[in-house]
Amino acid sequence: MKKLLILLALVCSANSFSQILEPVKWSTSVNKISDSEYELIATATIEENWHLYSQTVPEGGPIATSFTFESNGYYLKKGNTKEEKGHTIHDKIFDMEIKFFELQAVFKQRIKLKGKIPFKVNSTVEFMVCDDARCLPPTEKELSFTIK
Repeated sequence: MKKLLILLALVCSANSFSQILEPVKWSTSVNKISDSEYELIATATIEENWHLYSQTVPEGGPIATSFTFESNGYYLKKGNTKEEKGHTIHDKIFDMEIKFFELQAVFKQRIKLKGKIPFKVNSTVEFMVCDDARCLPPTEKELSFTIK
């Protein structure tokens, strides 16, 4: 009986250490600007006590958030992906001034249509998140925007 209890305790403790942390959830939407222009909106919902880094961070800092949009012949990107204001603080982990987002971050990319609709724009976002004690490895997520 004692061996069974020890085995059960080991299995339970192994399970608690193997939790996969996913403190950021991504959603997408599309805003029609005109007949030929649309705005692709990627929204990151960030769990409390975690922060997502900006698209621009100093050298030697964390991995910046970046978007890659798959070309498909139906659209052209207009400018770079824009982000909200965010917070700039002295980050204890990296010992530098860094811009980051808490709870939510919204990124917007304008496109100009070249072809007929409907179609999808596929994208990948790479990002890094940290709390006050640790950082998770950089993560990539596939995003999809439907142009109607």
